[in-house]
Amino acid sequence: MKVFISTLFLFLLSFNISADEINSGDTSWILTSTALVLFMTLPGLALFYGGLVRSKNVLSVLMQCFTIACLISVCWVVYGYSLAFKGDGPFIGDLSALFLNGVERDSMSGTLPESVFITFQMTFAIITPALVVGAFAERMKFSAMCLFSVAWFTLVYLPACHMVWGGGYLGSKGVIDFAGGLVVHATCGLGALVAAIYLGTRKGFNVSPLPPHNRTMVMIGASMLWVGWFGFNAGSAVAADGSAGMAMLVTHISAAVGALTWMGIEWIKSGKATMVGIATGMVAGLATITPASGTVGPAGALLIGLLAGSVCFYATQMVKSYFEIDDSLDVFPVHGVGGMLGIIMLAFVGNPDGFLGSGAAGISEDGAIAQLMLQLEGIFVIGLWTIIATYIILRVLSMYTEIRVSNEAEEEGLDIHEHNEQGYSL
Repeated sequence: MKVFISTLFLFLLSFNISADEINSGDTSWILTSTALVLFMTLPGLALFYGGLVRSKNVLSVLMQCFTIACLISVCWVVYGYSLAFKGDGPFIGDLSALFLNGVERDSMSGTLPESVFITFQMTFAIITPALVVGAFAERMKFSAMCLFSVAWFTLVYLPACHMVWGGGYLGSKGVIDFAGGLVVHATCGLGALVAAIYLGTRKGFNVSPLPPHNRTMVMIGASMLWVGWFGFNAGSAVAADGSAGMAMLVTHISAAVGALTWMGIEWIKSGKATMVGIATGMVAGLATITPASGTVGPAGALLIGLLAGSVCFYATQMVKSYFEIDDSLDVFPVHGVGGMLGIIMLAFVGNPDGFLGSGAAGISEDGAIAQLMLQLEGIFVIGLWTIIATYIILRVLSMYTEIRVSNEAEEEGLDIHEHNEQGYSL
């Protein structure tokens, strides 16, 4: 009997020790996911946005995405990670890990090296302000863009990240956002809407179409986003397990259905199916499934993709045609509306015991309505703060520097005026 007890004790002890060790499978997957999410911004988003603008501004958009990746990487290391994931404040973290103080080679976060977790989360911080670029493309000065992006990352993204993922107010209440419907898409969408309204429309917006200059580039960039999104959603499981596998599956399903739905509506309305349309529908499907990808099953993903393609399509028409807001590359109606739609829908299709759910835990035991109330509170808190903070940032910046380029510079194109280079040599 003593031998049995001793053997059992040693077994349990070894289990506890191994639980504190690095899991090579999890680490390998998150390393891969980190590369995939960075791939979404560089070159995926850069090419997608670059193809959607006019040829005289393509280089400026590529430059903005590249510069944001560099700026936010530095800010994340200096203070961003600490404010997002350290401390127990309800709305923002602390500066205990300033300059990544205390992060060593052997530091761990769950089953991962902490360095891997830091870099993975950095790629989310990079793409969020980069998405906002689509709202003011072709009319914001490069210097103002740099200042705005750093300020917006600091005052909008970091509090949202801490509140939802860093142990803050919303996450502790039970708000679910598996991979960024609130933290990434709602913030960038609402921030983009405020920026588009504040800067006003581009010259000729109400006069003639401002078509994409390179639809081939749009298709290539969109395809890179699709592939990279597997790291975005499945990587958010922070493990190589069944949750990651299901997240990858439902992500792909929603993207495909969103693309086909958008294409179908456009085809019925105009008689033609377009490359830009199907690519935009795909992005809408991805943005909408993002917060729900940890709780929804394949059937739920079909429904979410269908809603994403249709709701975001008509939201785009409303923003541009009815409200006449020049959100240049449809950031708010695709990412903002899609992200918030996914946040709401997961309360209904994420039931772990239902046909549309995936068996994942997290939905309130009090049912869909109780979870819906939590999700709506998350949208209200994150949305209100994003709108207020974005407006304050733009207002303060405009007091000290010119934000919008001159009419002459806009006519000439930002490539030459801001960078003295051209995207294409004639």
